[in-house]
Amino acid sequence: MHNTLEQVFGYPRFRPGQEATIGAVLAGRSAAAIFPTGSGKSLCYQLPALLLPHLTLVVSPLLALMQDQLEFLRRRGISAGSIDSAQSRDDASDVMARARSGELKILMISVERLKNERFRNFLQQVPISLLVVDEAHCISEWGHNFRPDYLKLPDYQRQFNIPQTLLLTATATPKVIADMQAKFAIAPEDVVTTGFYRPNLNLLVEPVRGQDKRRRLVEWMADRRGLPSIVYVTLQKTAEHIAEHLDRNGIQAEAYHAGLPNEQREAIQQRFMSGQSNCIVATIAFGMGIDKSDIRNVVHFDLPKSIENYSQEIGRAGRDGQPSDCLVLANRDSLNVLENFVYGDTPERDGIRHVLDELQAAVPEGQWEFLLGPLADQSNIRQLPLKTLLVQLELRGVIAPRYAYYAEYRFKYLLEPEALLERFDGERRDFVAALIQTSTRARTWATVNFEAMYTQYSAERNRVVKALDFFQEKGWVELESKQMTEVYSLLATDFDSGGLSAELHGYFTRHEQTEVARIHAMLEMFATERCLGYRLAEYFGDRNAPERCGHCSVCHGHVARLPAPPELPALVDKNFEALCSEFIHRHQQHTGNAPSAERLTRFLCGISVPLFTRLKARAISGYAALEDYPYLDVRTWTQQHLPG
Repeated sequence: MHNTLEQVFGYPRFRPGQEATIGAVLAGRSAAAIFPTGSGKSLCYQLPALLLPHLTLVVSPLLALMQDQLEFLRRRGISAGSIDSAQSRDDASDVMARARSGELKILMISVERLKNERFRNFLQQVPISLLVVDEAHCISEWGHNFRPDYLKLPDYQRQFNIPQTLLLTATATPKVIADMQAKFAIAPEDVVTTGFYRPNLNLLVEPVRGQDKRRRLVEWMADRRGLPSIVYVTLQKTAEHIAEHLDRNGIQAEAYHAGLPNEQREAIQQRFMSGQSNCIVATIAFGMGIDKSDIRNVVHFDLPKSIENYSQEIGRAGRDGQPSDCLVLANRDSLNVLENFVYGDTPERDGIRHVLDELQAAVPEGQWEFLLGPLADQSNIRQLPLKTLLVQLELRGVIAPRYAYYAEYRFKYLLEPEALLERFDGERRDFVAALIQTSTRARTWATVNFEAMYTQYSAERNRVVKALDFFQEKGWVELESKQMTEVYSLLATDFDSGGLSAELHGYFTRHEQTEVARIHAMLEMFATERCLGYRLAEYFGDRNAPERCGHCSVCHGHVARLPAPPELPALVDKNFEALCSEFIHRHQQHTGNAPSAERLTRFLCGISVPLFTRLKARAISGYAALEDYPYLDVRTWTQQHLPG
């Protein structure tokens, strides 16, 4: 163990917690490493992978993180690979061949890859020594960033006969740790936590009224000009506005969020990493897997979503051990925005019922095929909660995923059809001629007609897709695939739709309450009279942090009394007719029914759901008119005005 550390990785000694974790894994036991961001969790699987007899399978939610780690392993001559959606079929096949032959020591995948039946069949042919789950808090419904597909990992471990598991995370509360432990049968002594207190981070909470936040941000950043900094905001449009505002005030800043094109995001990240750009104004899309050690400032312009998110985001500062400032410009103004995100993710009971009815309608077919987008539209459930619903149905033994395929392929000729045909002869030429002839060509793109290829040429879908992949690799066509069709087996069909939809709605409602409580726990922590460093560590179950760090705003004598949000006019004085009649009318026209109180509340609070896109709800007067009011107050007010 120590030889490998020095000879392969070039480190003279282990960092805190690493030796205990690696020792447990090499002794054949499952373990969990709960270390702060940037304190060497990855080594806990990289080193054992070299000493274990078979493959180490790493499940990670972050593509960028996978690429960084693969690069690190390659530089050390360690045979590692990944399979991801950005790869060509040949590259993926090459990685699988290396895994089969035993040459590959580490294989990194996303959890979604395990839904693919072909990939699961491949894994059953390969002996695996260790399953590693990165960002393992995603397993727990009590954790933040809960990922529904992670819930199935314990089943996959049994399915592939993987003898042991290693869980890695930087943010897990005692409740989440207990959940992780139970799901993977990890002994208490093999849960290694190194504490959450970071002595070099100055945690500062400053109460600021909404209208003063921009001015205060400029003052703060002006004193720290040129130092690598991240400013976190909640909404994409805020990221744009604040970056512009800083720029206008002489502080060069760039906005970063999920709404930007991929290349642009990568270029911004690259400039920040290389030091060409020093200030990023970002939604939480930024920072995952960022390995920049000299970030000196993290500012929360808007409140973070939870204490876990706060901990993860400030964890990007000062990884080099040098002092770094973490400031929250705190008030209660944006509280409703955070809560509305939560309420918007709870499906309506009718929506759940719609999904169950669709499922039962597929019984005669023997399997259930659907496109996630259209199913989300028809059931009026956002895509992430819809995925959670599907996993809940799996865990209840109602359905099981079989495979997924792209419903539509289209291609653009980079070589004229005649020239493409000349590259082949005999039967292959006939096949390519049939493909060219049956594909409907618009001005630029030709759409593949799989049915015509099968009826006219007996060509299986698989052969057509392989040929198109080959053409793309040769640079003869540009290929695009879209509309991923999911295929599930039906395991139980005799359930009571009404009872099951009520049970599932109850599950989502409990989750909603947990998330809202999480937001309030964070506000309470920011307004604490005790040392912030201690309170943060305590939340994660770490009792060893100093009770007074001496370098947070509370230790400096500044307890944050958070200003109340601006006083709002009473809801009782609002005109229900004026705000809702146009929406009710359009809803009735489109659906044949009057909207429920829940749907009206979402309209008035500006919470987007799939149906609102079809109704063009944003353009209807009254949309988001009450977004500054608490969701539950608006719902009560709406219920009072609806008949019955």
